[in-house]
Amino acid sequence: MTKRELTTEDELRELYLATAPTHLFLKAAAPGAVSMLASALYDVLDGVIVGQLLGSTAFAAVNLAMPFVILVFAVGDLVGVGSSVPIAIALGAGEDERANNVFTCAVLGILALGAALGAVFWAAAPAIMAAMGATGRLAEDAIIFLRVYAVGAPVTSMMFAVDNFLRICGKIRGSLALNIFMAVLGAICEYTLVRYVQLGVLGAALGYVLALAVSSAVGMLPFLLGRYQLRFVRPQLTWELSREICAAGMPAFLNNVAGRVTSVLLNAALLAQGGEDAVAVYGVLMYASGVVFPLLYGTCDSLQPAVGYNLGAGRVDRVVKLQKRIFAACAAISVALSVAMLAFPRELTLLFMAEASDNILALAEPAFRLFSIAYFLRWLPMATQAFYTAIERPRPASAFSLFSVLVAPLVALVLLQPLGLDGLWLNLPAATLASTVVAAAMLVRLRKELRGEA
Repeated sequence: MTKRELTTEDELRELYLATAPTHLFLKAAAPGAVSMLASALYDVLDGVIVGQLLGSTAFAAVNLAMPFVILVFAVGDLVGVGSSVPIAIALGAGEDERANNVFTCAVLGILALGAALGAVFWAAAPAIMAAMGATGRLAEDAIIFLRVYAVGAPVTSMMFAVDNFLRICGKIRGSLALNIFMAVLGAICEYTLVRYVQLGVLGAALGYVLALAVSSAVGMLPFLLGRYQLRFVRPQLTWELSREICAAGMPAFLNNVAGRVTSVLLNAALLAQGGEDAVAVYGVLMYASGVVFPLLYGTCDSLQPAVGYNLGAGRVDRVVKLQKRIFAACAAISVALSVAMLAFPRELTLLFMAEASDNILALAEPAFRLFSIAYFLRWLPMATQAFYTAIERPRPASAFSLFSVLVAPLVALVLLQPLGLDGLWLNLPAATLASTVVAAAMLVRLRKELRGEA
């Protein structure tokens, strides 16, 4: 081992094992939350650009296509999160060779899976939108939007893994800088392509794809040059390693995939019961709540390397202390957004659609009021799933993810159907309440197990 490598390893141990839990939380979670906030604000700006410059039809089209776009990104989360857990644990246990092999296999896997999934969505885009019930200009815009992301899938998916790899190597500020760079570049590219080049929905999608591709390349460059703790090696992919990566990443993957299935079904129900205006309102709700989800995810995910490293080093006591701080921060974020959605439904709607019709505004107010209920409790299921993933307990994490984002919402969709549109707006609150009860039970059981291991 070279002197430089030893110094890097010592720095990681100092950061993750010697830093006081509260200081480590602030040092890692704050940049992680800000990093995700930058991405979230760009997502909001993306909705503003589309809604303000292209109109409600384009806005609804983007909302119809977005669940499938997120499915493309789910590949990056599956392999990125799935590899980050064993990498962090291996580094904490001093198994650098294993960590480098997992890292190398993960990068190659993201490129291959991204290309395969992109090809599928390019070919299936027209059939998907037809099945959703979209016709005319609405369908045309949605197909264009999805196909642009399908072409860029191999490189755009990489961005969601690069962020994890940087934080594992202790490059927390680098991760923050990269996400801010991506958000600023995306905003500039998208606004230019929509406002001045006038490419419409094509420009909206192409701007973000370009930003993700460039940011992925910038983030991977130091790894290619061998400057960080994780290095590329000759890959040794085994069936056991593939299973371990997929198992660890499955909760995040199911959360994305199952959540998008739920969104697709809700969009179809909204289109049938309330038409294009109801879909547009749901899009506003998704963009508004899109601020809190990245903040919660960033807070939880930013501590995953620290949790995994401490677990690998046998410091269960520090794992518990770190998680308590994560739960408290997530609760504060959730409640703040709930209050904002409850207090400013009209203002949030007009932010995305300045010329929103009276019908859209009339639909938005009760939708925001009912939807806001979910965020008083949403933090507990998200933080619980992230904790189970970070301590490498993928089976209960995957089962809980499937329950919270698919089973509970689908049951609520059926049970609340007699309430019409109000039942659709209440879908997330009802599902969140059920998930919160299950999450609380899981935490009680896990606390007893961790006390036995400490």
